[in-house]
Amino acid sequence: MDEMLKNLSTYGYLVVFIYSLGGGMVALIGAGVLSFMGKMDLTLSISIAFLANFIGDSLIFYMSRYHKHEMMEHLKKHRRKLAFSHLLLKRRGSWIIVIKKFIYGLKTLVPLAIGLTKYNFIKFSIYNAIGAALWAIVVGGVSYLFGGAIVEGFKLIADKPYLAPISLVVIGGGVWFYLSQATKRK
Repeated sequence: MDEMLKNLSTYGYLVVFIYSLGGGMVALIGAGVLSFMGKMDLTLSISIAFLANFIGDSLIFYMSRYHKHEMMEHLKKHRRKLAFSHLLLKRRGSWIIVIKKFIYGLKTLVPLAIGLTKYNFIKFSIYNAIGAALWAIVVGGVSYLFGGAIVEGFKLIADKPYLAPISLVVIGGGVWFYLSQATKRK
């Protein structure tokens, strides 16, 4: 276990960066817990997650803006979700760029949908930076503050391994149900 923690503290920042390019909530939670345990630096982890998350969403926006035809071939199955993202942008305005960082399943679709429109890249970048900063601070800070409880939760799951698949099914089912209801035809 000590060797695993040493590897995580050594390569953890790289993992946080790569994983945060596409969302990174689990990696940032892990970095917060490791910071609580004294194995990583919380400020550095939050900064790396912010930077990677900002870059990742900007790349998604860029790819959908300037490579529409290639992107649309891969998004045929997700037309309803893209339409839902457009509706969210119309209803909630630009703040959906900030809010979507905290909603699993929308993190990738919103920049894709916005990139397909004529939305201003500088305006997107400003809201994206605000959202990435809030996301990194909130997720990293909360995981640091609740690091002890998270460690105890992992110990409980290690003692009772049947709880892990049950909790994954409940969480995954909840996310799937929400997204299927939100994108259903009315």
